[in-house]
Amino acid sequence: MDLNELYRDVILDHNRKPRNFGPLDAADAAAEGVNPLCGDRLTLRVKLDADKIEDIRFEGQGCAISTASASLMTEAVKGKTRSQALELFDRVHRLLTDDAAEGEDLGKLAALSGVREYPARVKCASLCWHTLVSALKSPGIRAASAVSTE
Repeated sequence: MDLNELYRDVILDHNRKPRNFGPLDAADAAAEGVNPLCGDRLTLRVKLDADKIEDIRFEGQGCAISTASASLMTEAVKGKTRSQALELFDRVHRLLTDDAAEGEDLGKLAALSGVREYPARVKCASLCWHTLVSALKSPGIRAASAVSTE
């Protein structure tokens, strides 16, 4: 199995069976993300324990890449501190937008690298990540705020 096939399998698996999908009661932060170009929409809720992401869940509707990216993201940031999650955002953003970026040390998140070949889909893959940044920079806000990838 070549690397592209493996990446496709990871995306398909996380789209079919998204991890951390559903409501999260008693969230400390929330943000809503919308991609007006394709209609992807998600609400992200985060439960913090001091500065650590204790739990994170998402709800909404989106394409396979958007859903898979949100599923992969929630798995990757759960248990991380706010600063570790923001650093991971930077690394994934480079992976999605920089042809010279490598996916090493990103584990399953490296599966998102194939999106670079389809520039219109980069916003689908990055929507949940931008929404995470919004939620983490606005802790204590229970009402969702809109984030757009435009």
